[in-house]
This record gives sequence, C-alpha cells and structure tokens, in this order.
Amino acid sequence: MLSYYLMPHPPIIIPDIGKGNENKAINTIKACEEVGKKINQLSPETIIIITPHGTVFRDAIAIITSKTLSGDLRNFNAPNIKFNFEIDTTLTSKIIENATKENIPVVTLNEKTSNLYNIDLELDHGAMVPLYFLKNSKTFKLVHITYGMLSPLELMNFGRCIKNAVNDCNKKAVFIASGDLSHRLTVDGPYPYTPAGKEFDEKLINILQNNNLKDLFTIDKSLIREAGECGLRSLYILAGAINSNNINSTLLSYEGPFGVGYGVMEFKEKCLESNNSSNNNYNDSTQNSSLKDTSEDLYTKIINNKENEHKRRIKEGSIYTRLARKNLDLYFNEGKLVSLDDINDEKLLNDKKGVFVSLKINDDLRGCIGTISPTTDTVAEEIIRNSISAAVNDPRFSPLRKEELKDVDISVDLLYPPEETTFDKLDPKTYGVIVSCGNKRGLLLPNLEDINTAEEQVSIAREKGNISPNEPYTLQRLKVERFKEIENGD
Repeated sequence: MLSYYLMPHPPIIIPDIGKGNENKAINTIKACEEVGKKINQLSPETIIIITPHGTVFRDAIAIITSKTLSGDLRNFNAPNIKFNFEIDTTLTSKIIENATKENIPVVTLNEKTSNLYNIDLELDHGAMVPLYFLKNSKTFKLVHITYGMLSPLELMNFGRCIKNAVNDCNKKAVFIASGDLSHRLTVDGPYPYTPAGKEFDEKLINILQNNNLKDLFTIDKSLIREAGECGLRSLYILAGAINSNNINSTLLSYEGPFGVGYGVMEFKEKCLESNNSSNNNYNDSTQNSSLKDTSEDLYTKIINNKENEHKRRIKEGSIYTRLARKNLDLYFNEGKLVSLDDINDEKLLNDKKGVFVSLKINDDLRGCIGTISPTTDTVAEEIIRNSISAAVNDPRFSPLRKEELKDVDISVDLLYPPEETTFDKLDPKTYGVIVSCGNKRGLLLPNLEDINTAEEQVSIAREKGNISPNEPYTLQRLKVERFKEIENGD
C-alpha cells in the first residue's frame, strides 16, 4: 500500500455547494487539497475508499462489483459535479475472496443485486467529497466499500483482507478512510450538543497522532455512542490494513466549524516511507517483504487481549453473566450447553425467576431475549436457554457469529413478579413495565438509554406488544436486578 489517509466528507467544503460558507473550513479544504497533491505524486493504480454513506448493512460489508460507478452531487444542489470511475474488479474480487475465507460477511453490489435490494447503484457523498480533491490526479481505478455494522475485530480483520489482496495482486494502491468525527461539538450544530463530542475527538486524534492504533479498540463505548461519530468504523478497517503501530502519522488539519469534527491525516508505514518518496522509487518486492514482517503484529495483539478478556469474564464478575458467557463459549466452540451438573452456586440452582439476556457490541444492541416469568425450574436454566436465544434467535438481528463473541458485552436481568400499577407510579429508571391488552402484551426493561419518562416507556412497550394508541390497556410494573460484566481493569 502506498499510503493511507483519513478524510472527511462534508459537501459544504466544495465551493459550488458551500457558496462562500466553505471558507469557514478553510483548514480542512487546504489539507484535502494537500492530500490530492500527495496522491497525484504517488500515481496509484487504484484508490480504495471506505465510506459510511453507501448502502449500509447491519450484518455485512457492501462492495461494488459493477464495472463502472458514477454519481453526482445533485442532492446538494450541485448536479454539475459528476464522477465516473472504473472499478478495479480484479482487486475487488480478491478482497471478497479473502474476506470469505475469513468468514467476514460481504454483500456484492452490482446491477443485479441493486435491483434485489431496491437500491440506487450510485456513488455516495462519503466517497465523492474525498475524491473531489483528487480531480487533478492521474487516472486510477476505484475500489468502493461501505462498512457494515460489524464488530470492531471483524472490521479490522477485513482491513487485513484488503492489505493481503493488494499484495497478492501486486497493486499500487492508496487507502482512504472516509469519515467525520463527532457530530455534537456545538450547541448551534446540526445535532444535540454534548461535551463528549470534544472529548471523543481529542482522544481519537491523540491515538492517531501517537501511532497507537490498538487503542482505537479500547475507547469507552459510552463515549463513542454519545459523540455521534461516523468515522470510527472506517478507522477500524484502516487499522487492519496498516496492521502495525510502526507508522508515521501526520495530522494535516482538525477543526469543527459547523459542529462536526473534520480530521485529515496521512499514515505511512515507516519501513516503506523511504522507498515511496517518489513514484520512481516504488518497489513491489520491497513493499511485500516489509509488510511480511509486521502483517499480523497488531491484529494478533488485539485478538490475544480480547481472548484474555473473554476468559477473564468467564471466571470473574457476576455469577449470572459468567454463566451466560461460558454457555455461549461452549455453544460456539463445541456445540454444547453448560450442564447443570457443572453448576454449584445455590443462587443459580435454587432460585426461579424470569430472565432476560442482552448482548451488545460497542454499546449497540446485538440481541436480547428473555422470559417475563420463569419457564424452567432454575435461574440457571433460564440463563442457559435465553443466552443462546439472544445470540441466534432474536428476529431483529442476524445470528451472532463466533467471530463476534469476543466483542460482545453481556448483561443479565432477573425479573421479579409484576404488580398491578397506575401510570403515576411508574419510574422508567427503577421499574420495568408491562402493557397488556387482551392477549397482547409488551414489556420494556428499566434503566434503558434514552428512555427518561413514563410516557416514553409505556409508548415503546405498547408498540412492542402491537397495541394501538386507541386500545384500552392495563399496566404492571416489575422490579428488575441487572447484572453487567466486570469491565477490564475493574
């Protein structure tokens, strides 16, 4: 790989769209123009771009496989700005092949599949804005990839697949991770302000400037969620493509004039930098040999850390989450479930309650299944059943994959018998709620993110039970004990 870049994608920085307002982000524009000049000097055969604004799938990465891809910026009142690129089908096919071998789900988008999914096969602004600044570059082909909502480790591994494909095809390629940072920097911005926005951006830039790519994978999950970013998943893939902390990173600019953080950065592998100072010095054999030394360093370290954390959580913390994790580990690795004969804790064997098991990745729900009242003789059996159901039977999500398990955070809720109540006695932070109408029933657990009022709690529970606003309903509240896994270092 010749070089790597982080670039933002606000259409407003293009003069035909900004109409003077682009000057508020002049540092970003100058940095993007500098990137364009640098790439022009490298004369790449192929630009690989990762975008958040193509067709995003929850459970797969999307890759364009059509021969050409075009688009314009008419949605931003600039139809005259048009793009048409030839897709590097050879490299694209190799990336897909490598990802398939690693069990990373990929959706190929072309004329046939775009009709199947009812989507427009066009360039998105997440790709077009960075590519706009490459308009003076020599002819290059394009690899267009839209990240999916996969686990950080899977996205990083996909980056490794890209790097290996570039080496296998002996391509002179440049990698662009398109992504804005926090969208919540100012009170007058397009999204609700939170001080977490500035904190996230500062932390992220610090990580990148100090070449500590592994630390991307340990950023506090609540901070990520609160910041409202769209670039971190692109950076997970970039980290996998680089797969080393042995890099030189240069911050070309950072600013947030419109309430959204724009970062422009360049990354070069130290062992390649001297060889890539000019196109004439480019040497494929040097590239491949240098990559061979560091190809698995960073990924292996992160995998080992995740594996150690996974094993620790099986042994430490709440008895309830430990059982859920051990059960999932056995299921995905041996196709077995935990035997009651192997459980000694009386609280698990002598108690009967309804149980909900929730799975999250990066603070995003990945599965949640439970029982309002006990359906088995023990809490242990409820956890064993419901942990598997949350992983593979939640109809809102595709089944959890073994590759995701180490990125999963588990919580277990124990439900006490519900009691009849009235609206004024509800407290969404303390009690769960059950809304009933005949045979229809909807439940919402307490203390959930962004649920702050009884009105919100009842409304969501009613919708879950398919109870219309005009139907009469009764209310029950229930006490819930929530057990979360012990965090690393706690």
